[in-house]
Amino acid sequence: MNQNRIDKTELAKEMKDRFSKSKIALFADYKGLTAMQADDLRKKIRGTGAEVRVLKNNIARLITKDGSMGEDAKKMMDGVVGPTLVAFGYTDFTATAKALHKFSLDNEALKLKDSLMDGKLLNVSAVEALATLPSREVLLSMVLATMMAPVASFVRVVDAIAKKKEAAGGASEAPTA
Repeated sequence: MNQNRIDKTELAKEMKDRFSKSKIALFADYKGLTAMQADDLRKKIRGTGAEVRVLKNNIARLITKDGSMGEDAKKMMDGVVGPTLVAFGYTDFTATAKALHKFSLDNEALKLKDSLMDGKLLNVSAVEALATLPSREVLLSMVLATMMAPVASFVRVVDAIAKKKEAAGGASEAPTA
């Protein structure tokens, strides 16, 4: 086997490792980004516990050749054309999606593409929806508020009944005293 083929096989193996370890793999077209913009993007993505790599089209096809990544991944990788950047989110996948989405809004040269989350295909609108979700803390507070609403309503009703009885009882006692 020639050296070029061995290098490509090794690169494909490394990239496949990254795909298997990541919770989300966000794809984007980076054509037109300057070197400074690309460095800025890498810094922002790195701050979310993720990393950015450039995916070569032939490597994308090598990664999914054996079918171990699933049909969605194979279908998507076979459709990869042009310059493609992949942001691998290892910990907080929403933070990675938010960072990439915000960067794409600020820099027209970066365009989001269909992506993968746990081996399943995410179209661009799903990636944008994921990126616009509130933070984890806000979501938890919303769930807690929803759970507490019936209890708070019950307490207000009981309090209103008690005040009404107290007012009715107090008004009838006043003339007899």
